[in-house]
Amino acid sequence: MEDKKKDIDGRRKFLLQSGLAAVAIPFTQLSCERSNKKQAAEENEDAFEFAFLTDIHIKPEMNAPKGFQMAIDKVNELNPDFVLTGGDLVYDTMRGNYEQSESLFTLYKEMSKGFNMPVYNCIGNHDLFAIYEESPESEDHPDYKYGMWERHFGDTYYSFDHKGWHFITLNSLDVTENKRYQGIFHEKQLAWLKEDIAKVDKSTPIIITTHIPMICTYSQLNGSEGSRTVNNASEVFKLLEGHNLKLVLQGHIHWKEYGFINDRFHFLTGGSIAGNGWKGRRHNTKEGFVKIRVSGSDFSWEYVDHGWETERLKLAKNNI
Repeated sequence: MEDKKKDIDGRRKFLLQSGLAAVAIPFTQLSCERSNKKQAAEENEDAFEFAFLTDIHIKPEMNAPKGFQMAIDKVNELNPDFVLTGGDLVYDTMRGNYEQSESLFTLYKEMSKGFNMPVYNCIGNHDLFAIYEESPESEDHPDYKYGMWERHFGDTYYSFDHKGWHFITLNSLDVTENKRYQGIFHEKQLAWLKEDIAKVDKSTPIIITTHIPMICTYSQLNGSEGSRTVNNASEVFKLLEGHNLKLVLQGHIHWKEYGFINDRFHFLTGGSIAGNGWKGRRHNTKEGFVKIRVSGSDFSWEYVDHGWETERLKLAKNNI
């Protein structure tokens, strides 16, 4: 009799527990759904887009202002949070000529006011003032090398934060003894970078912008000499070991290139606004820019055609 009672009690206990478990299942599912929706809402709240425009090469000739205005209009239509540029804003200040160089930077500055969002600029080799031997201005000119850029745009390297992501713009250029440009991160900048990232939590996603690529496959594909990369790019990668480097944005080559390095970080060479000096494609890369969407700790990208090729061919046909 005692055994039978125990058996009944055990069955009641099993049914009760099973019933509670069955009742709990909808609540568990509902809780998960609410949690997923909350997470999606938080990610959507933190999501943002930005545009990366490189190698603009603005000048009065070749209908360049018209082409750049088309890029500005396209960016404004997409309405990202901000714009990053990848260097070579103008063409060209390396050969000096103060009045001409000043007019180029002024043209770029005035036109870039047309963006409906903040613009963060990066210096390129064509933005270095009077560095070539043939320049009428010498090294003692106050605008020499970085001087004209700094007067117009401020520091050649800096960082800022946006919605939980850390953005670093680097100056990848210096001048050799024989008056040519070279891709290098100078020591003062590397010291600054070390201090900058020391203040950044190691889980914070980081994006670097540089003109000269830090990684590039151009030489391997084309069999040419030289790496077309920053000589000491490895110094930056070493400094960022242990940090959450997500993406390196770069220019200079005027072509589109994307890679993912050993599950560690991505790199993206962003084509060119000007193509081959505003007269066609370079390396068969259509003129355009990159739109990047960030959501949570991930990003996606697409290459955007701002319509210049079609317009250029139409203008050429009409001999304008």
